[in-house]
Amino acid sequence: MFELNLKNKSYLLIISTFILIGCGEASLDSTRGNLTKINITKQEFLDAINKARSTSRDCYPNNPNRGFMKATHPLIWNNELYASALEHSNDLANSDTFSHLGSGTKYDITGNGKASKFFERILANGYTNYYSVGENIAGGQKNLEEVMKEWLNSPEHCTNIMKDTYKEIGVAVVLNNDSTYGIYWTQNFGSKTK
Repeated sequence: MFELNLKNKSYLLIISTFILIGCGEASLDSTRGNLTKINITKQEFLDAINKARSTSRDCYPNNPNRGFMKATHPLIWNNELYASALEHSNDLANSDTFSHLGSGTKYDITGNGKASKFFERILANGYTNYYSVGENIAGGQKNLEEVMKEWLNSPEHCTNIMKDTYKEIGVAVVLNNDSTYGIYWTQNFGSKTK
């Protein structure tokens, strides 16, 4: 989970532990065990995320003073956040890496030969005038229920999903059976200034 908050001209970058998780409904090639397609709509993503956001939860159960998150408003889909998420999922799957940093390879389009940062990808894909953005990444799981459970059991990922300052989201998935995890997901969250 990464977060960038630009309120009152103060910059805050929170770097958290990565968790190897993924989401989506996957079909398997039974003869090879390879993923062949993902059948999930943006509405199904929104429904799962907004269902989680509609219930108060303790994102840090081992530290109850830190992580209680109140139920909050639903997120709406944003195509610019989707484009940045798609760029990063494509980079992860095709460079066979797993990080919030871009690979710095030809697949890291925003990076131009160096590792891009998540907020650089968000800006490069047209999501400007924001005051808060964040990112969750995932790799490996094969259905939406499983990834949502794991994300909500991860304090940092849960916090990103539940954060009430976020208003919009874009989610993308890319398959590559020749990569380590086979399936790579990126969630980009954001809120624009009015």
